[in-house]
Amino acid sequence: MSLEPYQPPRWLANGHLMTVASWASWRRFASLPEPEARLFDVAPDTRVLAKCHWQEAPASHPTLVLLHGLEGSADAHYIRGLAEKAWAAGFNAVRLNQRTCGGTEHLSAGVYHSGLTADPAAVIRELIGRDGLPSIAVAGYSLGGNLALKLAGEFGDAPPPQLTAVAAVSPTLDLAACVAAIERPSNWAYQQNFLVSLKQRLRRKAALFPEVYSTAPLGRVRTLRDFDEAYTAPLSGFSGAADYYDRASSLRVVGRIRVPTLILAAADDPFVPAEQFAQPAVSANPSIRLVVTRHGGHCGFLAARAKGAGDRHWAERAVVAFVEGHAR
Repeated sequence: MSLEPYQPPRWLANGHLMTVASWASWRRFASLPEPEARLFDVAPDTRVLAKCHWQEAPASHPTLVLLHGLEGSADAHYIRGLAEKAWAAGFNAVRLNQRTCGGTEHLSAGVYHSGLTADPAAVIRELIGRDGLPSIAVAGYSLGGNLALKLAGEFGDAPPPQLTAVAAVSPTLDLAACVAAIERPSNWAYQQNFLVSLKQRLRRKAALFPEVYSTAPLGRVRTLRDFDEAYTAPLSGFSGAADYYDRASSLRVVGRIRVPTLILAAADDPFVPAEQFAQPAVSANPSIRLVVTRHGGHCGFLAARAKGAGDRHWAERAVVAFVEGHAR
């Protein structure tokens, strides 16, 4: 299956410019029908909210489950854009809020993290068992890309037969390497953006679940590593940030992926080092199609020209073309 080649605009042939320009494109409007808001029980006393767009006779159409990145939501511009293109291609689109995201802090005492594949796995099981959907693909961006790859790797030789394809855009494959990269001085603004959002979310969780959360350590949190050490790791059963980065990284299991998988990454991504994709577990796995473009930034991939009547979001088109090629 051939994918449309990627050509960035000349003025965006820079990882930082591309990343910022892509984030600034959130105001684009996606012509999606009104979604069904659906709650999925994924663990005891834990629910996640998905915004679902169903085709007429949903079981007669393939389904794409979409996973957003760190501090994103089902309404992230890239999730809505991808859902719009999938919908136009005849897919049901399930835009999943990760645990506590998208205004759902009240639905669980726990928090999401980069390796929490149990939640999307539970959603997929329900879509298969309750809805009878015969053809399901999963696509994720950044942290959501790591989740998608880790999920596929954990399935190993026995994925659900209904799972037809997986796609990951700018996935944080090696969390330790990505955190080290975002700690560079040149990436200060990205780290601060994430930290502000994470701290705000932690305060909301503390107001809802004061018996679980303390805001006292927030004053000492200066980096993402600090936040993970103080909150993400202990709240999620890890001994510390280093243990979390090791065990939650999809790099540990990508060699076991047997589902057709697409990875899109850029060599100039500011905080997802391209070197991680050269690991044999990725490059030597025949189930993985790896595309590392020279430019593209982090989850950017704005194209020099729109295709047809579409827009400039090349990665979204590439993901839909890939999953469509494997749909049943």
